[in-house]
Amino acid sequence: MGKVIATFRNIDAAERAADDLRRAGFSEKEISLVAKEHKDRPTGRMEGQGHNLTSGTTVGAGIGAGVGLLASAGLLAIPGIGPILAAGPLAATLSGAAMGGLTGAFVDWGIPKRESEHLQREVQEGKAVILVESPKADKAKDILDRHAEDVKMLA
Repeated sequence: MGKVIATFRNIDAAERAADDLRRAGFSEKEISLVAKEHKDRPTGRMEGQGHNLTSGTTVGAGIGAGVGLLASAGLLAIPGIGPILAAGPLAATLSGAAMGGLTGAFVDWGIPKRESEHLQREVQEGKAVILVESPKADKAKDILDRHAEDVKMLA
């Protein structure tokens, strides 16, 4: 199973790439998205229901066709960064790593420490990150190359 990491200038560009991944047959179990929360972006939280990663629950049972990945995103407060949006399998890792920070979650996912630190800085600066883990990693890379500022395959 291969892994691909892509960084985007903003969450909107990442969401478009995630939509293309889903249209190409990738499931929500293969796609993770992490970005700094933007107050003007809606999240998957339901008003008054308190569903978010901080409370240990994920929002939404799944992602349907035409529904953005952020519909399943939850909020998580990461020390030194503040609130971030997280969706996909990495979200569970992040909820357990809140005290260890975003770098620790990336390392746990198999990203080398130096690259993980770089990705954390990118998120702090307002960029978005998509991580794909799939047997079709080459196909994911081709799709992400059309949208992302930077795309890397992990060995």
